[in-house]
Amino acid sequence: MDENLAYFFYDLVTYLLNGLTQGSIYALIALGYTMVYGIIKLINFAHGEFYMIGAFIGFFAITSGVPFLVALPLAMLGAGLLAVIVEKIVYRPIRDAGRIPALITALGTSLFFQYFGQQTIGADPKAFPQAIAVKTYQFGEIYISNIQLIIFGSTIILMCFLWWLVGYTKTGKAMRATSFDKNAAELMGINTDKIISFTFFVGAAFAGAAGVLVGLYYNTVEPMMGLIPGLKAFVAAVLGGIGIIPGAVLGGLVLGVAENLVVGFWVSTYRDAIAFGILIVILLFKPAGILGTNRKEKV
Repeated sequence: MDENLAYFFYDLVTYLLNGLTQGSIYALIALGYTMVYGIIKLINFAHGEFYMIGAFIGFFAITSGVPFLVALPLAMLGAGLLAVIVEKIVYRPIRDAGRIPALITALGTSLFFQYFGQQTIGADPKAFPQAIAVKTYQFGEIYISNIQLIIFGSTIILMCFLWWLVGYTKTGKAMRATSFDKNAAELMGINTDKIISFTFFVGAAFAGAAGVLVGLYYNTVEPMMGLIPGLKAFVAAVLGGIGIIPGAVLGGLVLGVAENLVVGFWVSTYRDAIAFGILIVILLFKPAGILGTNRKEKV
């Protein structure tokens, strides 16, 4: 094989691995967007802040000496419980007020958490404690770290759990029924308020897990860290098909790979631009997303 071609191949594989790592994070956050939208048709733009909150719960837990395998579930639990409180106090009273009030409320909630975090924790980035010793494995000229493998593994486990939860449990059946027709689900005896709260809990717990994994990977956390990843996860959800769980996963992975290929083979400063460029293209040519189908909806 030609030497230049060989190095191109090594670079390509490296960027693909980095893209899948980043895409796994986007997928975990995007699942929360798509689950909540699938249930109550709400674009929860405050969802990125649960990612930030999970990261800080993990940060304080690990700093206090809690092992990573305990800190990760704690972050998921804390982010999930906070999401349930937000849903009950903020979103539930305006659930029937229309989409515009809900959207504005979500943006306001996002800003509240961002600036409350800056006020209480401080605006400066915090060094995430090294909970796991970093090891790098080499295959020829291709390198992959144990942190990347942990991110891959954690993402796969959580996604398999969600697949089982939604497809094979009584709660999952109630979630699907509420998503299909909330009023009919209530007539069948389903407590839709509890199902909606549970959906917020699961989505935020996944985002919280993503926050801890990102802290482990990039070694830094800060109160504004949820803004851009939250928006990109929304792009991932739209790309795959908003409201479709496999679509969120696919969209996150595609977006992560696209970003890293742009960084590696084009211009690194276009990393953020490519995400929103993809959003524009998908809205122009296939607004339902990769796995979505076009349908008429009365607004």
